[in-house]
Amino acid sequence: MNNVERLKQEKDGLEVYKDLDRFAQEGFSSINEDDMLRLRWCGLYQQKPNEGHFMLRVKVPGGELSVPQLRAVAGITKDHARGISDITTRQNFQFHWITAETIPDTLRRLDEVGLTSAGACGDIFRNPTGCPVAGIDPNEIFDARPEVAQLHKYFHMNQEFSDLPRKYKTSISGCAVHCAQPEINDIGATAVRRQRANGEWEEGYQVRIGGGLSTRPYFALKLNMFVPREKLWDIFRAVTVVYRDFGHRENRKKARLKFLLMDWGIERFESEIRKNLDWTPDSAVEWPDPIKNFQDHVGVHAQRQDGLFWIGAAVLTGRMTDRQISAAADIADRYGNGTVRTTNQQNLLFPYIPQAQVEDAKRALLDAGLTFNASVFRRAAISCTGSEFCNLAITETKKLLGEIVSHLEQTVELDELIRINLNGCPNSCGQQQIGDIGLQGCLVKTPGAETVEGYDISLGGRLGRDSKFVRPINRKVPATKIKTALEHLLKGYIEQRAEDDDFGDFVDRHTDAELAELMKTAFAEGVESPKLVAAAPSAAPFVGE
Repeated sequence: MNNVERLKQEKDGLEVYKDLDRFAQEGFSSINEDDMLRLRWCGLYQQKPNEGHFMLRVKVPGGELSVPQLRAVAGITKDHARGISDITTRQNFQFHWITAETIPDTLRRLDEVGLTSAGACGDIFRNPTGCPVAGIDPNEIFDARPEVAQLHKYFHMNQEFSDLPRKYKTSISGCAVHCAQPEINDIGATAVRRQRANGEWEEGYQVRIGGGLSTRPYFALKLNMFVPREKLWDIFRAVTVVYRDFGHRENRKKARLKFLLMDWGIERFESEIRKNLDWTPDSAVEWPDPIKNFQDHVGVHAQRQDGLFWIGAAVLTGRMTDRQISAAADIADRYGNGTVRTTNQQNLLFPYIPQAQVEDAKRALLDAGLTFNASVFRRAAISCTGSEFCNLAITETKKLLGEIVSHLEQTVELDELIRINLNGCPNSCGQQQIGDIGLQGCLVKTPGAETVEGYDISLGGRLGRDSKFVRPINRKVPATKIKTALEHLLKGYIEQRAEDDDFGDFVDRHTDAELAELMKTAFAEGVESPKLVAAAPSAAPFVGE
């Protein structure tokens, strides 16, 4: 039995909530090693360099926040987090600089507005993600927010499922684009409809299981089931029971649901799911996946409700100040319906703005430093926390991504959205395996034997009908050379692309050597040229968001 399984058997992770007041009174040094790990069930990770501070992750089911909730986030950011918070790729908010003494007050303030950090980390049902334009998208199949709320409520503080083999990520979406990324979740539910014999239409879900990234990326596989909307919670329960009872617990590197699915195959897994149901699902509805499932939601868009609009604002790297968060709450309160949405691209969305108020809302957003008319590079670029706060990151990320985006905005004219996913280690919080451009942190030895931060450059990732993980092209590129390498790559793409090409098509049509050749002029004389590679990045523990 590994150490984590031992401590979970000795004391459930959620039980550590009972100790928080004592930790606050006795201080950081009073928390023993086992309880330090159990604090993840409260949404808390030790913050680098592990000398008294924590990161606290707050769950935002489906990405929807009320104005009072957003103001609570702003207040905590100001009072306990040194004025900064981050939006994550799973629609959460993350605070840094939390101390043992401030944990009780922080959690109390979250609870007062209906927010929680319980289960935001740890081997447990994590924050369920959804489409950030649920209920307002003119093209959605149906509004899946009721199911998101139901599943969040069912699994919240539910000790029947608080000891899973590993972290457990889910998405539920009613949109036709699948922007909630079902392919890379442990469970991904997407809306479908079927016509009954009497001609009536019934709404339900296609469910797939076993997706995930990190050092062994794997696309989820579809269950052969049509799941009526009212039965979705039961399918999630049954899948979770199977994973809880049969998932691998000996080796944490192979404890995610995807490894059990790899060993069993989809047919056996589905058979075990059916054993845990008291009803018999019909066969799945043949519903084609979208060709590409990306939608960034940035800009001004008409809602399905006549005369109303949403405005999506790009928040590069997801980092916001307390003043920006407060301003966002004011904008939603004054111009919208009192709600804000977070997206899995680390952006913010303001719904229900009357047409007559759109221009005023746009000015208010610009005054707050929130950009709705973002460039094709800024609107979809994402990054992990990086070495600033994360114990596992090898490289700094957020500042570098800002430099890359600013450089490309000044040097490359492109009318096509390019997704740059940057991660400071192999563990995929920044989802580098599915970006048009995936950047993974590493260390580089220069010819003078100096070690500097660098990145592996990979290309061509996407989700949707033609899902692909990135292809590694150049390894160990010094971080200072990344922006120029990408500039040359994209200029080469502009010069050489075919009439109907997008960037993914271009990558598919070119060899690794050809793509590397486009970038190589970026590397200064005297710096060892990066090596062309065909192998996956080296292995590392399964950790992170």
